[in-house]
Amino acid sequence: MTETVNPPTTDATLPEDGQAFGVGNYAPVPDELTEYDLDVEGAIPPDLDGWYLRNGPNPRQAEGHWFTGDGMIHGVRVEDGRAKWYRNRWVRTESFVDPFPLYREDGTRNLRSSVANTHVVNHAGKTLALVESSLPYEVTNDLETVGVYDFGGKLVDSMTAHPKICPTTGELHFFGYGNIFEPYVTYHRANAKGELVIDRPIDVPAMTMMHDFAMTAEHVVFMDLPVVFDVDVAAAGGMPFRWDDGYGARFGVLRRDDPFGEVRWFDVEPCYVFHVANAHDTVDGLVVQAARYPELWRDAADFDVDAVMWSWTIDLASGRVTERQLDDLSVEFPRIDDRLAGLPARYAVSVAKNGWVRHDLGTGAAVAHDLGDGGPGEAVFVPAPGPAGESNGYYLGYVYDPGRDGSDLVILDAADFAGDPVARIKLPTRVPYGFHGNWIGA
Repeated sequence: MTETVNPPTTDATLPEDGQAFGVGNYAPVPDELTEYDLDVEGAIPPDLDGWYLRNGPNPRQAEGHWFTGDGMIHGVRVEDGRAKWYRNRWVRTESFVDPFPLYREDGTRNLRSSVANTHVVNHAGKTLALVESSLPYEVTNDLETVGVYDFGGKLVDSMTAHPKICPTTGELHFFGYGNIFEPYVTYHRANAKGELVIDRPIDVPAMTMMHDFAMTAEHVVFMDLPVVFDVDVAAAGGMPFRWDDGYGARFGVLRRDDPFGEVRWFDVEPCYVFHVANAHDTVDGLVVQAARYPELWRDAADFDVDAVMWSWTIDLASGRVTERQLDDLSVEFPRIDDRLAGLPARYAVSVAKNGWVRHDLGTGAAVAHDLGDGGPGEAVFVPAPGPAGESNGYYLGYVYDPGRDGSDLVILDAADFAGDPVARIKLPTRVPYGFHGNWIGA
């Protein structure tokens, strides 16, 4: 049985402005649905018990950049070898029904104005829908919006859509950016109980688009890269960031045990990074692994260049940075086994054109899982019971099927990455291409 919730009006046809956004599986879906007891090809592993939630833009108006569309979370509840339900819901932020601007006339921000469209994470018992311009919004695992979440009034900043949860301490590390006045970036940390305990400014010379950062067991790493706020583009109503040849590029390293101490900056070759795969400490320094663009948004906010996997090794003693391309495959959205966040991980799984690619982060060797004509979203690793290991578990992600104009939740056995999926959960609607999500274990 499918239940349809009547949402605010959606115009499912967006204007063509030189981008693929708004057409095909980038187009939004018009309805919020609930369907129970989904059909399954194959067999869902009986040890999977939880919620798979993924966020992404689902615009309600035929205007603006795809990145700015209202957030919609698509979720599947898996239990006892069954797909109990599928739901999709817009995140009902305070600016959802009666929009109000993020920036006030005096240049300050109303951080409750949000599209909450980029990620959904769970920490200290809270499931949070995130967009980097605003405060988080708490949602239930059944996708009902609870409301804005500001750590008991302590967070007066936006929150990156890519916080890092330390698997050893349980701490949540994140940052905020977007002020048009200094400080442009502020680093934050919440303890394992979800209490905000650290706020400190990070000195950067301008408002860059700092989408992600890196964490190791001993350090956090900020990426100050040359995609910079452009006031003229902002005034024209476009995506307000452009490539700046004169800005330079550098990584800033801060010790976790000295969070108010010096940030050491290391120059790197100009580039842009949306998404870090992982980072870890070495004897002499640290390594950062990410999907790297040689440049981005020089003349317009479109994607005419591709990212490939790259590695940077920072020698903290000598100050030397060694940069290495791991592979020449075009990829995005790299994910690891989150139990190894900040520790040496062997594998990262990324989205490629027609499937998922698993890179060995040490050697650069790649294994592909071909999904044919299907268009995949981000793949998330879910551990299985038994010995902890990157091959003992499953990869889950939404895959678009153009043949039926619908989507499946695909489950791969991590031990047989290139093999057939163990299950394909058939969804009652198309899941538009989106951004990020997580598995929340019951």
